[in-house]
Amino acid sequence: MPAPDQDVMMTDIHRTAHTVTRLQIGTGRPFEAFRRDFESAAPVFDHAAVEAITARGGSWDEIRAAVAANAPHGLMIFVSIDARPLMAAAGHRSPAVEYLLGNHVVAERMYRHSPLALLYAPLRVLLFADERGDAVVALDQPSTVFAALDDPRITEVGHELDRKVAALLAFVGADAQEILADGG
Repeated sequence: MPAPDQDVMMTDIHRTAHTVTRLQIGTGRPFEAFRRDFESAAPVFDHAAVEAITARGGSWDEIRAAVAANAPHGLMIFVSIDARPLMAAAGHRSPAVEYLLGNHVVAERMYRHSPLALLYAPLRVLLFADERGDAVVALDQPSTVFAALDDPRITEVGHELDRKVAALLAFVGADAQEILADGG
């Protein structure tokens, strides 16, 4: 409780309800084999290359070129979190790896319209094993996530991300057409 002589600042709160479509895509491939191929097709973001460009005052076009060279399928892994070491202590053995997957050049095309786009970019993707040990990819469909920002320019980039994720997953052997089912 503020002291009687202090001003109380009112907080401006906006609440937006939105619907998101979550997808679970069974790959029919063993977890470790799919993980290896996924991580190869979506390489780790090259922080050093981008930092070197920005440190010398390089241009956005140079960053775009570096990203394109690093991400042949248009998406990169910014972070991966393997849940097994944490969950093993509780007796869980099922593999699960969480990824932050994206492309900051693509994200910039949304950020220019609203910084709120970074609430959802990069995308959150979970790779886990089903009861047979096959990989399952789970993610919220990008176009439905970004539609929550209520800006058609951002939603259109979300549809582009639907296509990029579908193409990446198809490249590594998953039937990802469901990602495109809602107009992606």
